[in-house]
Amino acid sequence: MNFLHQEFDAGPTDVIEVTLDGQANVMLLDPSNYAFYRQGQRFRYYGGHAKTSSFRLIPPEQGHWHVVVDLGGYAGRVRAGVWLLQHSN
Repeated sequence: MNFLHQEFDAGPTDVIEVTLDGQANVMLLDPSNYAFYRQGQRFRYYGGHAKTSSFRLIPPEQGHWHVVVDLGGYAGRVRAGVWLLQHSN
């Protein structure tokens, strides 16, 4: 299984921005669902198929999050940049 992975401690006042050089699946997973993803089991995530660069994710709650970028099993390559943009209220 090939994928790009980044981890963050973030919450609903933060934005995780992902830039891509092509189409890919961009997923935000909590630790349990990241483990399910790695094991090839059914998992839940936030995000989806990004067709354009600058895809933004907002964590629904404060915690430790995994950002995964993959091609959904298709052949190819994708480059991605992942940044945590912190906002304060």
